Amino acid sequence: MHLYEGYHFWGMHLIWWLIWIVILFWIFVTPDDIPGQKKKNAPIDILKKRLAAGEIDSHEFEERKKILNQ
Repeated sequence: MHLYEGYHFWGMHLIWWLIWIVILFWIFVTPDDIPGQKKKNAPIDILKKRLAAGEIDSHEFEERKKILNQ
Protein backbone atom coordinates (compact mmCIF):
# COMPACT_ATOMS: atom_id res chain seq x y z
CA MET A 1 0.00 0.00 0.00
CA HIS A 2 1.78 3.09 -1.26
CA LEU A 3 0.43 6.53 -0.57
CA TYR A 4 1.78 7.85 -3.87
CA GLU A 5 -0.53 5.67 -5.96
CA GLY A 6 -3.98 6.80 -6.92
CA TYR A 7 -5.69 9.87 -5.59
CA HIS A 8 -4.76 9.72 -1.92
CA PHE A 9 -3.30 13.23 -1.84
CA TRP A 10 -6.06 15.07 -3.71
CA GLY A 11 -7.80 15.85 -0.44
CA MET A 12 -4.74 17.54 1.06
CA HIS A 13 -4.05 19.33 -2.21
CA LEU A 14 -7.56 20.79 -2.14
CA ILE A 15 -7.23 21.76 1.52
CA TRP A 16 -3.98 23.68 0.86
CA TRP A 17 -5.60 25.58 -2.00
CA LEU A 18 -8.52 26.49 0.24
CA ILE A 19 -6.15 27.64 2.98
CA TRP A 20 -4.30 29.92 0.53
CA ILE A 21 -7.56 31.34 -0.82
CA VAL A 22 -8.77 32.12 2.71
CA ILE A 23 -5.43 33.77 3.61
CA LEU A 24 -5.45 35.94 0.47
CA PHE A 25 -9.09 36.87 1.03
CA TRP A 26 -8.31 37.86 4.62
CA ILE A 27 -5.31 39.98 3.56
CA PHE A 28 -7.01 41.88 0.74
CA VAL A 29 -10.64 42.15 1.78
CA THR A 30 -11.05 42.24 5.54
CA PRO A 31 -8.78 45.18 6.50
CA ASP A 32 -11.34 47.56 4.97
CA ASP A 33 -14.22 45.94 6.80
CA ILE A 34 -12.82 45.90 10.34
CA PRO A 35 -15.31 47.69 12.60
CA GLY A 36 -13.90 50.58 14.57
CA GLN A 37 -11.04 51.09 12.15
CA LYS A 38 -10.42 54.74 11.44
CA LYS A 39 -11.01 55.80 7.85
CA LYS A 40 -8.12 57.52 6.07
CA ASN A 41 -10.05 60.65 5.14
CA ALA A 42 -12.71 60.91 7.79
CA PRO A 43 -14.58 64.22 7.57
CA ILE A 44 -13.33 65.38 10.97
CA ASP A 45 -9.73 64.72 9.89
CA ILE A 46 -10.22 66.78 6.74
CA LEU A 47 -11.71 69.55 8.86
CA LYS A 48 -8.70 69.47 11.21
CA LYS A 49 -6.30 69.68 8.27
CA ARG A 50 -8.18 72.67 6.88
CA LEU A 51 -7.96 74.39 10.26
CA ALA A 52 -4.24 73.65 10.50
CA ALA A 53 -3.67 74.96 6.97
CA GLY A 54 -5.49 78.19 7.82
CA GLU A 55 -8.30 77.65 5.31
CA ILE A 56 -10.92 78.04 8.06
CA ASP A 57 -10.88 79.77 11.43
CA SER A 58 -11.65 78.18 14.80
CA HIS A 59 -15.23 79.51 14.86
CA GLU A 60 -16.04 77.92 11.50
CA PHE A 61 -14.26 74.74 12.63
CA GLU A 62 -16.49 74.46 15.71
CA GLU A 63 -19.65 75.08 13.68
CA ARG A 64 -18.81 72.40 11.14
CA LYS A 65 -17.70 70.01 13.88
CA LYS A 66 -21.14 70.35 15.51
CA ILE A 67 -22.80 69.56 12.18
CA LEU A 68 -20.63 66.47 11.72
CA ASN A 69 -21.36 65.20 15.23
CA GLN A 70 -25.14 65.33 14.75
